[in-house]
Amino acid sequence: MKKYFLSFMTLLLLLPALAACGKYDYYAHVSDEKSDIFRAETESYTLTVSCVSREYPYLCDGVAAARSDLLEAVLAEKTPSGAEYELYFLEDVPRGGDMSFRSVTGDYFYSRSTEHFPDGSVSVKVVKNGVSEEILATSVKSENTLSVRDALEKAVSAEKETVDKMTRGEHFYGEFHVRLLRRDKNYYYVGIINEQGGILALLLDSETGEVLARKERD
Repeated sequence: MKKYFLSFMTLLLLLPALAACGKYDYYAHVSDEKSDIFRAETESYTLTVSCVSREYPYLCDGVAAARSDLLEAVLAEKTPSGAEYELYFLEDVPRGGDMSFRSVTGDYFYSRSTEHFPDGSVSVKVVKNGVSEEILATSVKSENTLSVRDALEKAVSAEKETVDKMTRGEHFYGEFHVRLLRRDKNYYYVGIINEQGGILALLLDSETGEVLARKERD
């Protein structure tokens, strides 16, 4: 009886490993991830805050390195004013600073590391030339939006032949970029990067995972 009990307990301990057999963890090869986007709009600008987890150094070399979690904010004026902006995240202790103007894109940018990502919404204070206002940016995701893991699974399934070619033995030799995008609606961008830096770029429907566009570049 004791022997049977020990065998039973051993089997229970092995169940998680047995359940995982045959299913490769491609998420372990994600080097750049955008998991959520928060948006707010006023009469003079739109503000976008993104939850980003990115490797450092950031290289398209087919190898996923350790990642850091970041909050990235972009403020786009509706009419260019040449103003100076500051941005503060209103948590227990507000943190933020000056936003940098980007001449190429014509917007303002701010980034900082974070210990945790907001859920559902994020409160921020925007300071324009010394005058401040507090606004609430809300997530663009709905209950039907796929998670990053699910979007990656859809992409891997759609590009099984490509992924198989990048697999030797029991190891995948490549990396993934998976980013939630907001245009007229939500999409997912999935980049499959090989060891030579070549990228297979996919645009996915954010709810069904259907591949809407596909492009390869060396």
